[in-house]
Amino acid sequence: MKSKWGSLMNEFLSKLQFEVRNIFLTKSDNKENISSMTAYRFTDKQIYMPQTENPYLYIVLDGTFRLYTSSGIIDYMAGQYSISKIDTPLCGTILSFSEHQDFLAIALKLTNNEVIAAVLDVDNALIEKIMKESISKQQRILADDTVIQSVYRLFSTMKQSLASDFIRKNIIREIIYYVLCGSCGKQFLQTITNIQKIDEIYEANNWIKQNFRSSFTVGSLAEQQNMSVSLFHQKFKNAVGMGPLQCQKRLRLTEARRLMLDENRNVTEASLEVGYESVSQFIRDYKKIFGAAPKEDILHFKQQLKK
Repeated sequence: MKSKWGSLMNEFLSKLQFEVRNIFLTKSDNKENISSMTAYRFTDKQIYMPQTENPYLYIVLDGTFRLYTSSGIIDYMAGQYSISKIDTPLCGTILSFSEHQDFLAIALKLTNNEVIAAVLDVDNALIEKIMKESISKQQRILADDTVIQSVYRLFSTMKQSLASDFIRKNIIREIIYYVLCGSCGKQFLQTITNIQKIDEIYEANNWIKQNFRSSFTVGSLAEQQNMSVSLFHQKFKNAVGMGPLQCQKRLRLTEARRLMLDENRNVTEASLEVGYESVSQFIRDYKKIFGAAPKEDILHFKQQLKK
């Protein structure tokens, strides 16, 4: 039996689905900007994630989708949300559409100042609980449900000319607070901690995400950022947790994993498609990163998905 609170979350989720779907009744585009929010409706299997150096929430309204990241494979269903991270890929894969044969989502873009100001007001004892992940599961679920309700309230104010910036700003602060208390709280705090570091290398990191199949040198990236090679490499590693070439390697291997899982490419096809010239080198790198050879890894995941 669902709790009263869970039923309320489903009610607000249904309202958001209705509102967003209505936006696209007369539009051919797959996105609509509404102030700091962007509504999305996709009918193709591949979706594109927001491209911004600022933190954002990506809330699934209807359908399910999957992100392949360097830290693992994550599936999201209606009512769940992802937090932007430095390794958030450019694209996601839709696993299932809604009964309307579409996928609906909302992205809430936050400014660095909004996030930092809200976090500075949070009690230090709560920050410690978030970092230690000692908030109870029930409390995290409750916080995640409240995020959906607050997003609906914010969405409603975006369409009201009488709603003041004061109201919107306070709802955004409320959303930030409940995200911190929810299932993505620790991840969100870590993202906030890296905001300044990420800002300095965002363009280079985004370029690598778009061009990881091609060869490049750290020197060429450093030159684009008007930095010395050593300074650029240090700043990149501080923000991303690895050097630019290691980042490229992880992106290649993560995309190869997606190709083998989602598009049934064999090992050779996947390795060549992501930019490897040597299949044997690809297999060695894959095993080092994911802990198993490509065939074993993909077989394991397919077996897990059948359960």
